[in-house]
Amino acid sequence: MKVVLAPNALKGCLTAARAADAMARGVVRACPTAEIALAPVADGGDGLAEVLADALRGETRTATVTGPHGDPTQASFRHVPTRQLAVIEMAAASGLALLPRDRLDPTLTTTLGVGELIAAALDLGASHLIVGIGGSATNEGGVGMATALGARFLDADGTPVKPVGGALAAIRRIDPSGLDPRLAGVRVEAICDVDNPLLGERGAAWVYGPQKGATPAQVRELDDGLANLAAVIERDLGLDVRGLPGAGAAGGLGAGLRAFLGAELRRGVDVVLDLVGLNDHLCGADLVLTAEGRIDAQTAFGKAPAGVAERARARGVPCIAIAGGIGDGLESLHALGVSAVFSLCPGPVSLKQALAAGDDYLAAVTEQVVRVFLAGRG
Repeated sequence: MKVVLAPNALKGCLTAARAADAMARGVVRACPTAEIALAPVADGGDGLAEVLADALRGETRTATVTGPHGDPTQASFRHVPTRQLAVIEMAAASGLALLPRDRLDPTLTTTLGVGELIAAALDLGASHLIVGIGGSATNEGGVGMATALGARFLDADGTPVKPVGGALAAIRRIDPSGLDPRLAGVRVEAICDVDNPLLGERGAAWVYGPQKGATPAQVRELDDGLANLAAVIERDLGLDVRGLPGAGAAGGLGAGLRAFLGAELRRGVDVVLDLVGLNDHLCGADLVLTAEGRIDAQTAFGKAPAGVAERARARGVPCIAIAGGIGDGLESLHALGVSAVFSLCPGPVSLKQALAAGDDYLAAVTEQVVRVFLAGRG
């Protein structure tokens, strides 16, 4: 019997790689002769770089970059020399977690550090960039990222505009002529797990601005600024990014990566599953097991277990999911190919206890899932 193990990270408990190892122990206890294929996955959220680096044998690189408030900060990314690939998580340079709550203000934050990480990857010879765009502290449409790479955003007097959210309304012209020429030969994929447009009630400012510290007045200011930026992008670069799905991710960085670097906006899980070779692992498989910290109705919208299940279903392989927490709306997941969902916890336990014993719990429930599967096969 061949079993494919494709868990996501269980946030705060296990990385995707550790989760796969724990599940493998459970499979072996139930079926010592099983062929096991490890394929830890991610969906564009936390852990994207780590999963891809582990799967593709990448190296960690660290650079000193500009943090969200302009302070120097150390940020890491992953480099896979054999593929000329670099995997960057924008949150490493411009993330919400880098700031204390009393410094949250998306009118003042910048993605300059993201551009500096991209430049560092180009210095290593990368010709394929994967940029995860979740967890941002910013709302400036990627102007900081583009500024770090040589673009200029000018006001009515021809003076460069400060690359922060509160200054977007002052932009009157974009000069892309100074963009790093190495970008012309680089493929950029922007990875996001949301499909929000740039503007309006589902846009970057209105949906995510308050989470980043924006007051109601600042939300309106930021949305107006992004609208101005989009209008200038359309006039000067010939691209309308307003309604592009995912354009509003990371405070409009999705729109900026598309407009300034020609990036493709893709579901994170699709990119990851392609790179880790899940389709190849599924050849000859009898069972697929996936896992995540919480599984509910939202999981169907581009999260890792849903993507794994879709691919398993397309090949006629049953897929069973394990979760630390199970919510409502599992019917949508069953329709995608998740045959059943099992709880990680053996009974009522505290969160602290569940986190501490997560790998043992995961191994134990995996063993029972495989035993049930084998019993069903007779």
